[in-house]
Amino acid sequence: MPGFELFGAEEKKEVQDVLDNGVLMRYGFDPIRNGHYKALELEKDLANRMQTKYAQVVSSGTAALTVALASAGIGSGDEVIMPTFTFVASFEAILSVGATPVLCDIDDTLTLAPKAVQAAITSKTKAIMPVHMCGSMADLKALRAICDTHNLILLEDACQAIGGTYDGKPLGSYGDLGCFSFDYVKTVTCGEGGGLITNSEEFADRAHKYQDHGHDHVGNDRGAETHPFLGYNYRLSELNAAVGIAQLRKLDNTIAIQEKNYTILRDALSTIPEVTFRRVPETGVESYAFLNIFLPNENVARKAHKALGKNGVDACFYWFDNNWHYYKKWEHLLEQKSLGKLSKELQSGLQKNNTSFESSDLWMGRTVSCLIKLGWTEAEVNERASKMIEAIKRVV
Repeated sequence: MPGFELFGAEEKKEVQDVLDNGVLMRYGFDPIRNGHYKALELEKDLANRMQTKYAQVVSSGTAALTVALASAGIGSGDEVIMPTFTFVASFEAILSVGATPVLCDIDDTLTLAPKAVQAAITSKTKAIMPVHMCGSMADLKALRAICDTHNLILLEDACQAIGGTYDGKPLGSYGDLGCFSFDYVKTVTCGEGGGLITNSEEFADRAHKYQDHGHDHVGNDRGAETHPFLGYNYRLSELNAAVGIAQLRKLDNTIAIQEKNYTILRDALSTIPEVTFRRVPETGVESYAFLNIFLPNENVARKAHKALGKNGVDACFYWFDNNWHYYKKWEHLLEQKSLGKLSKELQSGLQKNNTSFESSDLWMGRTVSCLIKLGWTEAEVNERASKMIEAIKRVV
């Protein structure tokens, strides 16, 4: 999965262009840029690759989610439905615009369960945010239908699934807005960075202003630009964008490598009757960033995860106990541990999350996820498959 495994001459060339040019900031300094606009180039490439009209690159995946939410007009008093299994950035972004994150059960796709989403909708709900964790997607057709019925925004968090598709469309492009992370361990990395895509001219116009202090970017004198509305600094530097340009060009090859390694491991584990696999919705194609397996129950899954580690199989995760990715360890959210005072409205809204999510627990308790690396040789993948079979068979 990590794009840094494929760092090479291409990234060095793009970065050297920026260093030779000497302008590291994406805006201004036009007379000395010599035509180099790396962030703008990355945006054009991203929109083209994701088959959308617009793209905006920003400083992180968290920033992408924040800018997307703000661009959709979501803020104080609004609720955003999100899954119990994700990265903490999902609720951080929602909170950052003043909205309330509402946790919702997942199903065997390991992301939002449409029936649970339907039950969670209130008069305050403004958006549904499925998170395509570990390389695969939610039932987007069902979620789109719910959004259309209730006039809600569908915001795809595709930070861990770039390169996957649904119904023939790149993940992130199916909803009203889609977001990606380009941090150091993502399939496409800028070192630090993120991006959002949309087909909405209104959302795109708001995004490019909001991520740069509200600047309207009209004219060629940055100091004379006006500010149609408040914004913040989520800009991506030219150096980071340069790395991303080279990385995005490699995406198809990266996905092909991941699919090859994933398939070898999945075919091997398919020989174990007690092992089943995460459901990929019909018309969906994974990015193959992770192989996600279900064991018969939580006890066996815990034993399998430990056995894999003892048998020399690294980069396998038992998310049920993970501090960053599962709601059970989000005590700072559930207990509202904030440096700044939260509004009474937000405090009240967050109380909704202090409940049980039994369906999520059943699925996550059984789940072990294995990262798919790009640098493995075929021999190493086959050896890994053998070790995984040995480890799992000892505990089932």
